[in-house]
Amino acid sequence: MTQPVEQARLAVETASDRQASDIVLLDIRGVSDFTDYFVILTAGSMRQLNALTEDIEAALKKAGAVRHHREGVAQSGWVLLDYGDVIVHLFGEDERDFYDIEGAWSRAVEVVRIQ
Repeated sequence: MTQPVEQARLAVETASDRQASDIVLLDIRGVSDFTDYFVILTAGSMRQLNALTEDIEAALKKAGAVRHHREGVAQSGWVLLDYGDVIVHLFGEDERDFYDIEGAWSRAVEVVRIQ
């Protein structure tokens, strides 16, 4: 089983390889008691959002991570993948601006940002 930081970095790497934009890895251990890391990314279309969701799930499963919960669908512009210590937020462009996860968690430590 991989460590949470390795799972988060794998999600970032997979998203980057699949052309997601504005990928951010936040370490929220100092400001949250329910998870350690957020991965936040933007997809340019509903089709890309579906593909990114599937690819990240497959990569993390292969690495031994167990998904606890999934919320949202690509058609809504938002999907959340909950792996316990790592939560992956996949957004369409408008939904990313609307939910402003980085703003809500402004005290988190930004570990990685890929434009």
